[in-house]
Amino acid sequence: MIPRTGPALAAAAVAGLALVPASAPASRAHAAAYKTCHMSAHDAQHMGASYIVDGQYKVQAVSCAEGKKVIRAFHACRRAHGGAKRGRCPVTASVLRFHCREKRTVSGGVLTGAVTCTRGSRKVFHYYSNFL
Repeated sequence: MIPRTGPALAAAAVAGLALVPASAPASRAHAAAYKTCHMSAHDAQHMGASYIVDGQYKVQAVSCAEGKKVIRAFHACRRAHGGAKRGRCPVTASVLRFHCREKRTVSGGVLTGAVTCTRGSRKVFHYYSNFL
């Protein structure tokens, strides 16, 4: 004889769902996706680097205006710690309470940096280039 577990399983599943709050947040990966922001050509050339690549940057859980302020502050930190060309913002430094990490490459006299600044779940990402 085959036991009838179908109705019992369905009742247990419904009871289990009642324990999960209706407003339970989605996973962090889906909670806030990166948003692409744009800046004018003038701003892209006057943020403290030779230029911000494509005048684009990405933000997550931050407004584009706030992201632009973080980028400007990061490059001010770079200039304060080694100059405009080869300066580095120390990993221990805080930029508007964001902590920034940078990966660099040098090719053909051009330094290109990929910068991610984080503050909890808030993130600002941009590429910049400097002519050496």
